[in-house]
Amino acid sequence: MCGQVINPPGRRPPDLRPEPELGGCRWELCRRAPQPGQPSPAPAHPGPGRTRRVPAMAAPSRLLIRGGRVVNDDFSEVADVLVEDGVVRALGHDLLPPGGAPVGLRVLDAAGKLVLPGGIDTHTHMEFPFMDSRSIDDFHQGTKAALAGGTTMIIDFAIPQKGGSLIEAFETWRSWADPKVCCDYSLHVAVTWWSDQVREEMKILVQDKGVNSFKMFMAYKDLYMVRDLELYAAFSQCKEIGAIAQVHAENGDLIAEGAKKMLALGITGPEGHELCRPEAVEAEATLRAITIASAVNCPLYIVHVMSKSAAKVIADARRDGKVVYGEPIAASLGTDGTHYWNKEWHHAAHHVMGPPLRPDPSTPDFLMNLLANGPCGSGLPRRTCPPFMRITMVMSLWSILLTRGFLLHICCDDLTTTGTDNCTFNTCQKALGKDDFTKIPNGVNGVEDRMSVIWEKGVHSGKMDENRFVAVTSTNAAKIFNLYPRKGRIAVGSDADIVIWDPKATRTISAKTHHQAVNFNIFEGMVCHGVPLVTISRGKVVYEAGVFSVTAGDGKFIPRKPFAEYIYKRIKQRDQTCTPTPVERAPYKGEVATLKSRVTKEDATVGTRKQAHP
Repeated sequence: MCGQVINPPGRRPPDLRPEPELGGCRWELCRRAPQPGQPSPAPAHPGPGRTRRVPAMAAPSRLLIRGGRVVNDDFSEVADVLVEDGVVRALGHDLLPPGGAPVGLRVLDAAGKLVLPGGIDTHTHMEFPFMDSRSIDDFHQGTKAALAGGTTMIIDFAIPQKGGSLIEAFETWRSWADPKVCCDYSLHVAVTWWSDQVREEMKILVQDKGVNSFKMFMAYKDLYMVRDLELYAAFSQCKEIGAIAQVHAENGDLIAEGAKKMLALGITGPEGHELCRPEAVEAEATLRAITIASAVNCPLYIVHVMSKSAAKVIADARRDGKVVYGEPIAASLGTDGTHYWNKEWHHAAHHVMGPPLRPDPSTPDFLMNLLANGPCGSGLPRRTCPPFMRITMVMSLWSILLTRGFLLHICCDDLTTTGTDNCTFNTCQKALGKDDFTKIPNGVNGVEDRMSVIWEKGVHSGKMDENRFVAVTSTNAAKIFNLYPRKGRIAVGSDADIVIWDPKATRTISAKTHHQAVNFNIFEGMVCHGVPLVTISRGKVVYEAGVFSVTAGDGKFIPRKPFAEYIYKRIKQRDQTCTPTPVERAPYKGEVATLKSRVTKEDATVGTRKQAHP
């Protein structure tokens, strides 16, 4: 049955795109250093999009990326990058030894190209059992597609059913992923109910399993949704164990009632999906989650920010000093919800996701503007401490800045990271909801196209520079989820997760040529400047000129430690300096009223008698 069977690693369903025509690459970026007196061998590729089977020992243990512009989140420089045993060993000029490359060193000529940290997709759902189906991109096909797009690590979600064990869910997802992944990965774990068992399992997952992030759903009523008191308890435990809390922010009760209303009106098509969950239900839940997290002093991460309203709530909260991070996704940055009104049902259905894309066509541009804003000095706590403390802190900072001659560039880092919420379903799976939009499996693609879409809409458009691009596609995620500087940076000692990027090359996105298993692409026909030419995962060239050199299981699970300094430095400081303290005063020695032990019959009738008219 369509969508019920996950394809074995390395195989594609027969109804997907045809294999591209064979042909050589149009550029020569890479070469293996020849021995003295020998000519350089001509590259031999089996064709774009194909996988070259390479024996494990065939990959050289050393790489030299030569002459490219190395881009990190804070600066760029032209430099060589030497890679040994999967990590960066040196950066500098003229690292190629005199007399040519020694045996075992492969030289990649990156002159005129950018050398970027591999992308980190913070939000995927590979082979996710959901809404009576299972997402068609499994951990093998999905991570291969990620590599083709310049992403070298994903963070997926282990999601237990209500009443289920978090640890068992984690182990289940590990059993699915470990034999299949082609790039490194980690796991968030969802909290879908609350009990002492859940509290204890969260602690075990952090201490023993390498998890430092937990997601709570405020939507999907009766399936995953948790209530405010459960959020408060989960946020409190996250703070106690040094994790970051994540939320899917939508008002599940309003959505459920809105869906009933739409169906009663005879609206059964995909447009009903957006109509029953408008911007207001996303913005309300976003503000509510931030309010609850702030009450606990727990860092909060809002997944898949889809609307202008929710983004404004996050931006205002960050300006107000809240430790909250917003994650727009490739879909919300690259397209919009007008597709729900498309006359072709399958086209409209393929855009159904939760929260939905917004029909306001200005939304992607608005979100990109907020994402493009870099770090700033406006993150001072303006309402988290008493007024006199806020004034003292602000005056002290300005005094330092002015006396030392610094110019403070005010911008707001309003939105911080980017994911994809990649959760793909083929047309026949979407058709489960052909007569009822509430039964359309929610999810869209993006894991392969995220980097190019953000470069096109952000960098090529002039909204952000190459350094901010690295920050929002890789570095910020590494810092928030405590992977930095192992991931998210090109530096000595960092994992050699590297992409050689051509900012001038273009590609046209299409389901006919993408590497994902799904038979539709929401970015169909988009021309993107910015193309990954070579993807390197832990020192191994895994994708080059359209050719894969990777096998299932090459990727590894990356454990993450709690109390990420990037987010918890502020949390700990506020616990020390902003915790309320009692006012010292003399004890009250006056008269105290005596409470009656029981309510009299006369007291019970007070306020219930009708007032006589004059």
